Amino acid sequence: MRIFLLLAMLICLPYTRPAVAAERLIQLETRPGVRQPVFYMKRDGAIATVLLLPGGAGGLGAFVDGKPSGRNFLIRSRDDFADAGVNVALMGRASDKNDLDYPDRIAAEHLQDIKTLVEFLKRDTGLPVWLVGTSRGSVSATAAAIAFGNDSLAGVVLTSSVVSDKKTGAVPYQALEKIRIPVLLVHNEKDACRICAPEQVPAIMKGLINAPVKKLIMLNGGINPTGEACEALHYHGFIGIEKSTVELITGWLKRPVQ
Repeated sequence: MRIFLLLAMLICLPYTRPAVAAERLIQLETRPGVRQPVFYMKRDGAIATVLLLPGGAGGLGAFVDGKPSGRNFLIRSRDDFADAGVNVALMGRASDKNDLDYPDRIAAEHLQDIKTLVEFLKRDTGLPVWLVGTSRGSVSATAAAIAFGNDSLAGVVLTSSVVSDKKTGAVPYQALEKIRIPVLLVHNEKDACRICAPEQVPAIMKGLINAPVKKLIMLNGGINPTGEACEALHYHGFIGIEKSTVELITGWLKRPVQ
C-alpha cells in the first residue's frame, strides 16, 4: 500500500526542466578597461558550450529576476539550448559600445571580445565551443570564424543571416573560403527582412569551399508574427518555432553531417 501511494505521488509531480548547475551574469575584462557582459548557464553533463551572439544592437535587455529579458531569438531561446544538454553563454554588448552596428561586428575590438570569451569558456569547462549568431550576430560569428575559428572553435551556426551587399560584413561577402570548421545555416523561408532574403542564402554555401562539413536547413513555419519584418518577433526571429529550431541546431552540432 505504501509503495502504491509513493508511486502515485511521483506520477502526479509536475514536470520541471532539468536542473541548470549555475546561471549568472559575469563581467570579463576582454580589453584594457573594457568589461564584456555574458550571461552564463552551466549545465551538468554538458557535451559542449554554445556562445550565443544576438542580433540588433547586441544588448541583452533589462534584467528581470536576475535574467535577461531581451526579445532576440537567441536570448529568449536560451533555456531551450540548456535543455538540449549544452552550456550556454549569452554575449552582451561591451562596456565601451552603445551599439553593435555592422562595421562594429567585424572590427578588431569586437573580435577580440569574442575570442577572449571563447578562451574563457574553454578553460572553464574543457569542452568544445560553438558560435551561434543570428541576424547581425551572423556577421559577428562569420568574422570570428574567419579570424580565429579554425584554431579555437568546434564550429559555427548562422541563423537568419545578413546577406545584403548594402550591409558592411554581410555574410556572403566575407572571406568564407578561410573557414575550415563545420558550418550550419538555418533560415526561415518566410523571413521577409530585406537584408536577410532567403533566396540569397545559398550564396553562403557556395563560398564555404573549405568547410569540412556544411549544411543549409531552410525552415518554413512560425506563428503570430508581430512588428516589423526584421524584428525579433517576426518570422525573421523564428517566432513560434523557437524550440524546434533549437533542437535542429543542437542535434546537428552533436553530430555534424552534410
